Amino acid sequence: MSSRDLLLEIGLEEIPARFVLGAIEQLQKKIEDWLTERKIQFGDVKAFSTPRRLAVLVTNVAESQKDTELEVKGPTKKIAIDQEGNWSKAAMGFSKSQGVAVDDIFFKEIKGTEYAFVQKFEKGQTTETILPDLKEIITSLHFPNNMHWGDLNTRYIRPIRWIVALFGQHIIPFTVANVNSGNITYGHRFLGSEINLALPAEYEKILLSQYVIADYEKRKSAIEEQIAKLADEHHWLIPIDPSLLEEVTNLVEYPTAFYGSFRSSFLELPKEVLITSMKEHQRYFPVEDHNGQLLPYFIAVRNGDHRQLETVIKGNEKVLRARLQDADFFYHEDQKLTIAQALEKLNNIVYHEKLGTLSEKVNRVMWIAKEIAYKLNVTDEELATIGRATEISKFDLVTNMVDEFPELQGIMGEKYALLQGEKPEVAQAIKEHYQPIHPEDPAPNSMIGSVVSVADKLDSIVSFFSIGLIPTGSQDPYALRRQAAGIVKILQVKNWNVTLPALLDIAIKGNHQENNQELFEQLKKFFRLRLNYLLEEKGIRYDIVEAILDSKWTSIPEILKRAEVLENNSQQPQFKTIVEALSRVLNIASKAEGTIAVDKNLFENEYEKNLYEKWQQVEKQMNEIESVDARYQLLASLEPIISSYFDHTMVMAENESVKNNRLAQMENLAEFIYQFADMNKILVK
Repeated sequence: MSSRDLLLEIGLEEIPARFVLGAIEQLQKKIEDWLTERKIQFGDVKAFSTPRRLAVLVTNVAESQKDTELEVKGPTKKIAIDQEGNWSKAAMGFSKSQGVAVDDIFFKEIKGTEYAFVQKFEKGQTTETILPDLKEIITSLHFPNNMHWGDLNTRYIRPIRWIVALFGQHIIPFTVANVNSGNITYGHRFLGSEINLALPAEYEKILLSQYVIADYEKRKSAIEEQIAKLADEHHWLIPIDPSLLEEVTNLVEYPTAFYGSFRSSFLELPKEVLITSMKEHQRYFPVEDHNGQLLPYFIAVRNGDHRQLETVIKGNEKVLRARLQDADFFYHEDQKLTIAQALEKLNNIVYHEKLGTLSEKVNRVMWIAKEIAYKLNVTDEELATIGRATEISKFDLVTNMVDEFPELQGIMGEKYALLQGEKPEVAQAIKEHYQPIHPEDPAPNSMIGSVVSVADKLDSIVSFFSIGLIPTGSQDPYALRRQAAGIVKILQVKNWNVTLPALLDIAIKGNHQENNQELFEQLKKFFRLRLNYLLEEKGIRYDIVEAILDSKWTSIPEILKRAEVLENNSQQPQFKTIVEALSRVLNIASKAEGTIAVDKNLFENEYEKNLYEKWQQVEKQMNEIESVDARYQLLASLEPIISSYFDHTMVMAENESVKNNRLAQMENLAEFIYQFADMNKILVK
């Protein structure tokens, strides 16, 4: 079958760097799916992206769809043929709808029932007649933020300025946002010119001649190689932050790396201040010596070639110098502010109009942190340190430095606290209480920082829930999901023997919401989703996840361990028998109308007695061992006793006292099983 190459390029005004890769991944997948769904064969698919373009090149696209021959199922034979043996109206309607004669119907048996079928042949359309529908792919791309332009109703990430749509040498005609497709693209905004494309295969090469490296990976590699060359020439160490490298790669079309310098006196500023000024504000790579000491240089990447590079270097040095002068001023001015004065200022900063000031939030967090500390049985000295760390945890929010560089909250708190003579443990906790900020971020290293972090995050979640600001769908303006994930991570890493429900109770009391059962259930449901995600991320089967989360919520490490034990044992041959036996207990126990004590004098057979004695023995052993795997084995040891019990005992006996006694035994045993997992949720074959 003959074929041609296909090229689709969307030319735009500069796209924000953080959206480029997500957009091109969408475009590539949508084109692949579109061709596959339309039964158009194709070869390799190559994606290209820069700040000004999203493009996909597909090689060897068939010039027509594949012809298809398929069997279409219709009504059953009983419906297709009437009592006289003639074709029914249903059969005639079915054949007509498929464009065939009624005599073309034949019958096939499926699961004991005969159905009417017809053989249907569909001639494939030419690809060129279908390709104009590609415009639907362009308009279907979704972005985190969109904009209007001109007098159009179109909403898109940035205004569309040109569209290239080529199938071989032929232009695929369509219009999007008043832009007609064609074969004209554009090179670098300042160094390149208009390009008339003759063939899709020329795309990458001809763009390179106009100062555009269209391939993201090649552009990134070029930046890495240029930085490595500068480092080698000057004997520098240049740490490459992957996220910064990705951003810079998506900011330029033709990268040229260069270095600039700043005054050595600025090195007296905290290293974090210098790095933040360079990375977050200017997208520069800091330079270090081989001992990890910061040097008065930076690496930047321009969008262009080496022409007028000296001018570009001077301009970047001037901008950075101004930023560092501001930082130096802020740093020394902030040191004139005492911690007590800073805390006083927190009284005038509104945290949320319904939740009071930052000072009021800090007071809530202090109470929550101390209650958590009591749960952890900390020493008096540790309790005092937790109290002080929590009390001053937000003081740096009123400093000039954090106002200018919000990324430095906590970091500057640690620096300033040490300068004012606070204990190192207190200063460290100020920095750590924001951790973890994102999934890859580590949990706080210290116990003090961990307590303050959990308390702060719990207060944020509970307080916003209490006023009805609950995350919905993709909307989470206060990052409550992220904070919940942070709490779960800390509890997991620190291996605290404290349960989430206990922590929620503390935070609810700290927010003066005692006895608010609805709030508690909302919070538990919210955290359940975080635990569900964590367990599935660890490869736990969804039914085992449900079984664990529908049982008793113990500490996070134990919840994870119980899930892992069930997952590991689920492949064992005896697992099915164990789960079925334990599930049977849970099912029968649900018929009990109220917990009553088990009366051994009402036992009528040895199987009741054996089960009771085994349960008593296992319960005692459960309380004496810590190994979750050993506890599962104890539960599993109940299986033969339970099976024998049900083989010889009718729980729902006619004698009311005997029946209630047996139900009581089932209910007690069920409560014991639920402490490990809701076995009813586990699917066994």
